[in-house]
Amino acid sequence: MGKKFLSLTNLNFLLFDVHKLEEILKHHYYRHHDKEAVNLMVDSAMKIAEKYLQPFMREMDKNPPELVNGQVIAHPKIARLVKALGDGGWYSATSAMEDGGMQVPFMVDAATNFIFQAANNGTYGFTGLNTGAANLILEFASEELIKEYVPNLHSGKWQGTMALTEPDAGSSLGDLTSEAISIGEHGTYKIRGQKIFISAGDYQHPENIVHMMLARIEGEPAGPKGISLFIVPKYRFENKKRISNDVKTAGIFHKMGQKATPTVHLSMGDRNNCYGYLVGDKNQGLKYMFKLMNEARISVGIGATAMASSAYFQALEYANERPQGRHRTAKPEEKQVNIIEHYDVRRMFLKQKSIIDSSLSLIMQCAHYADMVKTKEGDLRDHYQLLLDLLTPVVKTYPSERGIESVSEALQVFGGYGYCEDFELEQLYRDIRITPIYEGTTGIQSLDLLGRKVLMENGKGMQLLSKEFEFTVRDARYFEELNDIVDPFVAGSDELKKVTHYLLAYAMNDNIDRYLADATVYMELFGLVCLGWQWLKQGVTVVDACRKNVENLENPFHQGKIHTMKYFFTYEYPRVYSLSETLRNDQELTISMDKNWLE
Repeated sequence: MGKKFLSLTNLNFLLFDVHKLEEILKHHYYRHHDKEAVNLMVDSAMKIAEKYLQPFMREMDKNPPELVNGQVIAHPKIARLVKALGDGGWYSATSAMEDGGMQVPFMVDAATNFIFQAANNGTYGFTGLNTGAANLILEFASEELIKEYVPNLHSGKWQGTMALTEPDAGSSLGDLTSEAISIGEHGTYKIRGQKIFISAGDYQHPENIVHMMLARIEGEPAGPKGISLFIVPKYRFENKKRISNDVKTAGIFHKMGQKATPTVHLSMGDRNNCYGYLVGDKNQGLKYMFKLMNEARISVGIGATAMASSAYFQALEYANERPQGRHRTAKPEEKQVNIIEHYDVRRMFLKQKSIIDSSLSLIMQCAHYADMVKTKEGDLRDHYQLLLDLLTPVVKTYPSERGIESVSEALQVFGGYGYCEDFELEQLYRDIRITPIYEGTTGIQSLDLLGRKVLMENGKGMQLLSKEFEFTVRDARYFEELNDIVDPFVAGSDELKKVTHYLLAYAMNDNIDRYLADATVYMELFGLVCLGWQWLKQGVTVVDACRKNVENLENPFHQGKIHTMKYFFTYEYPRVYSLSETLRNDQELTISMDKNWLE
């Protein structure tokens, strides 16, 4: 048994008690699974994490991939991991059985994803992208392409990637210059272009690498509307022979963290011999790719929460074993106490726990909505899709930004040792820093939230989320033990409504610059209220359990939940008001400044 990196008790509590997974399992689509089967899957995920992931976290960080004679060489243990996940069916877990999957609920997939990333987040670029690429092909590609590519991605024999970013376009995908030229054969194009920051874009283990690549077909319009999606493999097959598809690794990025996964610069078509295969209809590339991007965004939030969890438990073990200092009234000759006895250290742990437990709960909330989308029809399906769309940028961003704070607090517990390579904290601090950048920066996610998601269907998503808040408040009102929590939550959620209406007035007056100028501040406010909602949901579940069984009142897990919830609403949640004040200021400081003032 290696180091503890998560709480299975908390994971099961969120799955079964707070977010009612067993209700999802009653649906016909998920009839093949029950609570016992889910527990077996979680147990299997833990075994994989403890055998193939956690033991090699440091080793993979110390021995990052290198480009040697044109070939990217990754850590040899990666091959064992990829094979184990393929053999276990993990890449296709949520896919339908007719597509080779297990039809596992998204909530269960989120839980096992959390386990894998808590054990060794640096390897997720290999595993998550395989699933994402296969899902994208299954939904939009032709039967011929599905038959050729999906089984090999699901088995782990082939590696999938997401090839979006270009040297001169960055996150502005509408400005990409990669080009596709029709050769007259249906769906087949010559490809030419460059892509950068491609995770798992090349390494020695897979038999093939499948790039889900955005490019513009020759003659199609400039901007986002002219972009199409292509499958561009590293190798293509002619007369049943595997040949090079003119996809070259031009360089490898040496990163601050996340070093296990190679991140490469690719050049396609240097010899005019690169072929790509159109996925779906032309000029629909961005629309299609958003499916993979949205899945990836949720996975980034899971990863950030997972790394914060790993850091938390390492710091907790250290704090319970490290003697330093004495209580204020102790005499110098008295024995030193372990640092967990110091109040400020306890505050650091409460902060971490308040971030981790509510972030993971919000992730499960989104996974629950995804399961409802899968199992409902008509207006009810649209209802849950709107909620999922609204919360996706939040569940990516808030755990990422606050996860950095959480890992920082864990590192602080170690003091100077945390800054050294003696412990894993310095690696986790490096690794988690990319999460607010991955799959669209915090600024981009915030613009998406305020500029698109809040406005969807004339604000219907916001109305539905307000109703979700109200349902939780209604349940909480039933328990007098939560009176001191319910009212602050309601006041904070009302503040969010007021700020939203205040900003919408600018949008309605066509002052879009002012409306969006502080979108990132709005994201922080929005996320804080959502985490408060998740803490209230957990509080309702715990108090209800204690009423039904008085022995739960003495259970440290339940006591810890209530205490951390109180910490969150006392120390963290009041920032709602300062954020609200900032958003409603009329100085327009970010708009009115001159860039020369920064010199």
